[in-house]
Amino acid sequence: MPTPKLKSSATSSQNSKVIVRRKKPVTVRSAYSEAEREEIFRRFSIQRPEPKGELEHSNPFTLVVAVALSAQATDAGVNKATRALFKAADTPEKMLALGEERVRDYIKTIGLYRNKAKNVIALSQMLVDTFGGVVPQTRDELVMLPGVGRKTANVVLSMAFGQATMAVDTHIFRIANRIKLAPGKTPDEVEERLMKVVPKHYLYHAHHWLILHGRYTCKARKPECERCVIADICKSPEKTWDVPAPLVELPPQVIGEAVE
Repeated sequence: MPTPKLKSSATSSQNSKVIVRRKKPVTVRSAYSEAEREEIFRRFSIQRPEPKGELEHSNPFTLVVAVALSAQATDAGVNKATRALFKAADTPEKMLALGEERVRDYIKTIGLYRNKAKNVIALSQMLVDTFGGVVPQTRDELVMLPGVGRKTANVVLSMAFGQATMAVDTHIFRIANRIKLAPGKTPDEVEERLMKVVPKHYLYHAHHWLILHGRYTCKARKPECERCVIADICKSPEKTWDVPAPLVELPPQVIGEAVE
């Protein structure tokens, strides 16, 4: 009986090699010089010295829930639904006691409410079982929660825990590409580029400035360039005005009554 041929140790070793493809770093691209970027955010800081998110919440848990519910929904619409919900349940334990069916009744005016109600109960259960009922303070732990993605995690880290993050929603993704501040094909690309091009001393408030700029001035359908404080600096091909609006502080935000 012929002796079976054995693979040489060199061949086996060669075949057992695992090819690890390293992720290429995202190239930093911006149409603006460092001085121009500094001036853009300086003006935003004068216009809105203390910008705020427009989702109503009372603690980190209600913030997580509100942001998770805001996917494909307006902040104003989420606020209308969550006012009564959060009066009834402002902790994971109370939310679990409420149950999925009753949560669904509270949020049925929000898009995808059935699936979102399941996620609210599931994330509440995980918070209780895994985190002792306390909202974790790291991105890796937050994205473990059902219905919580990177954008939601970044919002929570910023608004609840004071960390400088860049939560790339539809407004920021549009603005970064439209004005060529940090163009990218995906939200992750835009996030990574913005974190590199925004001046560090403005980074903490930057995502709120960009969201509010996109929501109220550089609107999706028709940007209102005549109301823009950076109209002279803006390099968007869609720009229709190149004289900056007066650089004055805007009236304080009224949370919960935003017009979208």
